[in-house]
Amino acid sequence: MGLLEQIKENAKKQSKTIVLPEGTEERTLLAADQIIGEGIAKIILIGNTDEIKALTEKHQLKNIDKATIIDPQSHAKKEEYADLLVELRKNKGMTKEQALKLVTNPLYLATLMIKSGDADGEVAGAQNATGDVLRPALQIVKTLPGISVVSGAFLLLTDKPEYGENGLIVCADCAVLPDPTAEELAQIAVSTAETARAIAKIEPRVAMLSFSTKGSAKNELVDKVVKATELAKQMAPNVMIDGEMQADAALVPSVGNSKAPNSPVAGKANVLIFPSLEVGNISYKLVQRIAGIEAVGPVLQGMAAPINDLSRGCSVSDIVNLVAITVNQAAAKK
Repeated sequence: MGLLEQIKENAKKQSKTIVLPEGTEERTLLAADQIIGEGIAKIILIGNTDEIKALTEKHQLKNIDKATIIDPQSHAKKEEYADLLVELRKNKGMTKEQALKLVTNPLYLATLMIKSGDADGEVAGAQNATGDVLRPALQIVKTLPGISVVSGAFLLLTDKPEYGENGLIVCADCAVLPDPTAEELAQIAVSTAETARAIAKIEPRVAMLSFSTKGSAKNELVDKVVKATELAKQMAPNVMIDGEMQADAALVPSVGNSKAPNSPVAGKANVLIFPSLEVGNISYKLVQRIAGIEAVGPVLQGMAAPINDLSRGCSVSDIVNLVAITVNQAAAKK
């Protein structure tokens, strides 16, 4: 059984509720029908009831009647959610009038549902830009204690079992933070280790990547990774984290033994932390396109509850997979 199938099978055991705020988007609705049919998650769809009904009939969907459908303009908890939003944002001057308007926005409504315990996670982005998805998430759900940054991880799946964890590598940040400080890079490392545990069910061996291995090059960019490594070890003393090291030293046993013979991670890393978004985004796209490696993500990490962002070019299967991943994240947080 492949990793994605394992993720789906584990999701089926969790009985989690995922809210999809783009309920009238056709791919999202098709995915919701499949998710419900396979028992991956309970689904809340946010959108105009008549539009959802018309699309359901158009595509002859059999399972949407099992979803909870919330019209953002007339939902029963509008006042309750508005009061919650005022309480959460009162220091920013939020008024009840402003809150009542925002709770008709599906992205704000979805995050308020999570904050109030009415949903366990959210998947959006088929219609909305990343910034629009993250803004209410950061304002309402916020980040985990001790974590100030949100980052994006990818699961890289290769048919070469000698790399990573039987061909699986988790890497970050590939999606969110352009130029992290050493402190932020340390947080990304710890968050990615948790993602590896929560989703891939592996014990993380984290390599902090650079163009230097254990002092082979001197540069302020290397210094940042060295400092981040020290901080990450302090944050998560029970996680195997080491660096700085080059990618070949992290992944290839013979190179790791040569360049970092005393490292617990070198040559057998299954989690790779890139020093910047520029490096991470370029790297995963190169191996995806040239080497044909399957890249699943981005999986947003660092949030107090799982909220994941889709590409606007996503497929139905992308949405199904990300919902299953979100369920696994929610289960791990419980």
